[in-house]
Amino acid sequence: MPLEQVLIVLVAAVGAGWVDAVVGGGGLLQLPAIMITGMPTLEAMATNKLSSVFGTTSAAIAYARSTKLDRQVAIPGAGLAVLSAGLGAWAAASISAEVLRPAVMVVLLAVAAFVTLRPSLGALPQPHLRTNARVVAAVAAAGVGIAFYDGIIGPGTGTFLIIAFTAILGLDFVSASASAKIINIGTNVGALVVFGVQGHVQWALGLGMAVCNVAGAQLGARMALKRGAAFVRIVLLCVVAALVARLGWQQFSG
Repeated sequence: MPLEQVLIVLVAAVGAGWVDAVVGGGGLLQLPAIMITGMPTLEAMATNKLSSVFGTTSAAIAYARSTKLDRQVAIPGAGLAVLSAGLGAWAAASISAEVLRPAVMVVLLAVAAFVTLRPSLGALPQPHLRTNARVVAAVAAAGVGIAFYDGIIGPGTGTFLIIAFTAILGLDFVSASASAKIINIGTNVGALVVFGVQGHVQWALGLGMAVCNVAGAQLGARMALKRGAAFVRIVLLCVVAALVARLGWQQFSG
């Protein structure tokens, strides 16, 4: 691989780590950067997971030191996420992304509208929303549905997790982001194991990216913790808009 391509991928990994740590969606930067090198899609997805699991774990540690995690949701959700993301990764070779892309775009547009029209969402915790039924719903949504999506496609997973936790459980954006990291570790591990067994991971490049991803993740987590929910909300809306634009371009450009 030419040196300039390696440098582009490493810089993208730093940016992806920052975005993932704040609101998720780092794959928006990292996955296209890998694919520019001409790497096959499954190998690019697998190598992206290798890098991301280190960055996400690093961000989760940074959050855990300063923010209380929702262990009632994060721990069982992460366990389910390993299995669901693994199943998604296994299905990735047989399910066309073109089939799923329009549905994902609709969901993202709904997310953007939901966050825009509800400025109070995620600004402050709303513990009155929390019930046993909602906890079960959040675990199922995060550990099964969103995790399966991460195994098949990936970009935007952290964003979906944060929205699920704020909308269903009434968490503020920072707490939701902290808990989402635990689930995201599970999705990355589950998909990575399957991709690794299938021989799709480019280990040398992925580990180099992981170092850069960790650096970006540490910076992003510290900024989110310092600047609070309002900052996370702005970044979330920017990431959602970028995801919609990227998916739309892919959908209509062929």
